[in-house]
Amino acid sequence: MQKFIFVTGGVVSSVGKGICVASVGRMLKNRGFSVSLMKLDPYLNVDPGTMSPYQHGEVYVTDDGAETDLDLGHYERFTETRLTGLSSLTAGQIYKKVIDKERKGDYLGRTIQVVPHVTNEIKERVIQVANESNSDIVVVEVGGTVGDIEGLPFLESIRQIPYLVGKNNCYFIHVTYLPFINTTGELKTKPTQHSVRELRSIGIQPDSIICRSEFEVSEKIKEKISMFCDVPLEAVSSLPTLDSVYEVPIRLEEENLGTLISTNLDLKTKKSNLNNWTKVISKVNLSSKSVKIAIVGKYVELQDSYLSVKESLIHAGMFNQTEIQIEWINSEEIKSTNVETMFEGINGIIVPGGFDKRGTQGMIEACKYARENNIPYFGLCLGMQIMVIEAARNLLGYPESNSTEFDESTPYPVIDLMPEQLKSLHKGGSMRLGLYDCNILDGTKTKEIYKSNLISERHRHRYEVNNKFVNEFKKLGLVTSGTNPDSDLVEIMEYKDHKFMIGVQFHPEFLSTPLNPHPLFVEFVGTSMKDNHSELNSNIVKNSKILD
Repeated sequence: MQKFIFVTGGVVSSVGKGICVASVGRMLKNRGFSVSLMKLDPYLNVDPGTMSPYQHGEVYVTDDGAETDLDLGHYERFTETRLTGLSSLTAGQIYKKVIDKERKGDYLGRTIQVVPHVTNEIKERVIQVANESNSDIVVVEVGGTVGDIEGLPFLESIRQIPYLVGKNNCYFIHVTYLPFINTTGELKTKPTQHSVRELRSIGIQPDSIICRSEFEVSEKIKEKISMFCDVPLEAVSSLPTLDSVYEVPIRLEEENLGTLISTNLDLKTKKSNLNNWTKVISKVNLSSKSVKIAIVGKYVELQDSYLSVKESLIHAGMFNQTEIQIEWINSEEIKSTNVETMFEGINGIIVPGGFDKRGTQGMIEACKYARENNIPYFGLCLGMQIMVIEAARNLLGYPESNSTEFDESTPYPVIDLMPEQLKSLHKGGSMRLGLYDCNILDGTKTKEIYKSNLISERHRHRYEVNNKFVNEFKKLGLVTSGTNPDSDLVEIMEYKDHKFMIGVQFHPEFLSTPLNPHPLFVEFVGTSMKDNHSELNSNIVKNSKILD
């Protein structure tokens, strides 16, 4: 019988519940268990794919092409478990399924209610993840906070699951926030008490409480929470804000949470071994080197819009034993007159993905500056398309060249709509999504980095490089170094004579982890370090296991 761990949140959102879930997964994997993870989101969107980055941060894409919540990125990065779209469940998906069944007559005329029809669908999905993943333990996060009206069906569903699989096979963790009151100089437990009381009124008694705070939680405060929340003292964990999210599994092990889970779920396991994890994340702390990387985007006001890019840079920094200093630059603020000032002291430039025309002119200026000044440039999805547009305008001499996404009437559509998209009117789930193969050309920098002729990467885009212009670009030294073997679509382009100027149509940030940083990010950071006059690790690519 598989085991289930359910994680709820209280007091306020955005306290790191997803990181806690990912950390629990990491601790269990270090005890030798197979783990799957799942996010239950109460919003009515079918998926985050059509949601604004300002509303919800980045959209994380799985191998099977599902557009999911960004927390799945944390889950995969921490546990190195490749998840599927089954692991991201929204209220919109559930209600749509129930309504579709009702329209088909599957309920045989019965009155359709939240309980049991909606809750049954939620329970079935959780059990389905357990069965199809064939993992020992499934860790399930309930989005939002206790008390949210839209979250009640999910909480009712997880309350019922122990009666299906056995109470001894389920463990409930509540992540809560302890505010610090400056005037009294103390952490307050009352919001946590109310949060747990609300959870208990629903019928869920937490087995453990993780106390998030800006400061260490004292034993006295733990005793108070234990008494008022009816949780054993040893099951109250202190989790203050740490220097890195990757320290959280180590901290929770120190708080004995892993042992508590193992004991309560009767897990027969060896002692946890976090040595590899600790060794990797401590590399940056041991280094005196640093490198300054600019992320040039149109959503930089909410940095979670580029969460996986940021984390991939951190992973590459760990590998290169250097601190990554990220400069967030709003592409709308970049002009030809200030571009040199904007990038003063920058060692490398990343232009990440995005949609719509806004801010693209500033990205083009950034790309041109990187090309002319031999500054390492890494274009991700839109960032590669910007490379192509910049080359067409400034090197081919086609000043009106553009993407048809930005200008449908451009006489030089160097970026154009994918053929299969011409008939699609829907925005949601209609892009090129998920894992696709890519053939890499011999004699290119990309081949040197990957050490392979065939790779697979995750995609999320609708427009492509127009193959009609590829030969013209090649004459300029902008070569196609990677193509899809089935469609011949351009996947990777690079400048032959530039130290590092590579654009990829896919999203390599979705496959990077602390233990296996993505080789393109590793090489980009390493080259940027050279620009910063730092020593470059000669084993950068050889030691990366991303393709193993």
